[in-house]
Amino acid sequence: MKRIIHPAHYHGTLQAPASKSYLQRAIALACLAEGVSIIQGYTPSKDVDAAIRIIREMGARVLIEANQLTIEGVGLPTKKMVLNCGESGLSTRMFSPIAAISNQEVVITGEGSLLNRPMLMIEDALTKLGKHVQTTNGKLPITFKGDLKSGKIIVDGSESSQLITGLLIALPLLKTDSELHVMNPTSIPYIQMTLDILADFGIHVSHENYSIYRMAARQKVKPANYRAEGDWSGTSFHLVAAAITGEVTLLNLNLKSSQADREIITALESCGAKLEEVENGISVCKNQLNAFQFDATHCPDLFPPLAALAACCKGVSEVKGVFRLKNKESDRGISIQSEFKKLGIDVEITNDVMLIHGGKVTGGIVHSHNDHRMAMALAVLGLVSENVVEIDGAEAVAKSYPAFFEDFELLTN
Repeated sequence: MKRIIHPAHYHGTLQAPASKSYLQRAIALACLAEGVSIIQGYTPSKDVDAAIRIIREMGARVLIEANQLTIEGVGLPTKKMVLNCGESGLSTRMFSPIAAISNQEVVITGEGSLLNRPMLMIEDALTKLGKHVQTTNGKLPITFKGDLKSGKIIVDGSESSQLITGLLIALPLLKTDSELHVMNPTSIPYIQMTLDILADFGIHVSHENYSIYRMAARQKVKPANYRAEGDWSGTSFHLVAAAITGEVTLLNLNLKSSQADREIITALESCGAKLEEVENGISVCKNQLNAFQFDATHCPDLFPPLAALAACCKGVSEVKGVFRLKNKESDRGISIQSEFKKLGIDVEITNDVMLIHGGKVTGGIVHSHNDHRMAMALAVLGLVSENVVEIDGAEAVAKSYPAFFEDFELLTN
């Protein structure tokens, strides 16, 4: 699908959609509870709906009514399963340890770009825990069977925290105590998010500096009445759009959230945008913007909106953490560099640092690389372009934020 973006000013008020990161975690835990959980704030997206499809395959009953999920859990998985994770990296890495609790054969598969993403970390972790694991040349599909054993396990957390989330959910449910050691932990805010929601569902995990986790055995996931908070990831694009073109108030946002992408506020403050806290949200207003420095190592999903923001700042901005971008929906560092260049914005990548040269956005034809966050970033740049921006593959936004362009149009009319 192609989407043509005309220069425009952003203005108005918008309710942020629910966080898909919180929703996916809550859906997984509700499946493991023996009883009925209510999850409020449901916002459909391909990733969230993949998690719903997965727990239905695991045996849970799910009723969807407007923005509420009613989930009747099944407790510990015991059956043979084939779980299709769509294109969701979180569901793949999170549900693998959860499904591995079953001693029956389990196949984890997916679609699209997910089939090209490395999954050796899953094989390594589950093998250490006693499972017989077979990948497809280090990628999906993955097949595993046998008993999942507790105990002490050491994993590398430098590439992603998503597998850590799955292990933190699964290990407390086993028959003996476990200790998880994470080398080079990254995306620490996402790990804190997992610890928070585990507590909401009655699971206790202690940790030392997010590197060593200790879990008592035989814990039970308790049914919960849970409300998913608003999503800082998707709304970061609206905040940037407001900072470069107009004035917008975003509601349904927790300013003290554990979400990593809440740090977009730090970047906006650093470059000179006008910010004002309001009840249940924040207002952002256009101002003279100057180059900034930002470390996105623990919030790599902010790279696309940060790059769009930097393109509209005076000077050269530096964003650290490029090594986290290679195995996203696209090689996101290269995607930003190539597509921004088509619009007249120079982007350099030197080792782990991205340098974005602020300048005039000229317009042109660009491609999302089937990457939802790239599509949104390119749309934001279209607002300040001298000519129209035509985005090929704009439907990629459905992965995390299907209503993005509807909200985008609402704020430009």
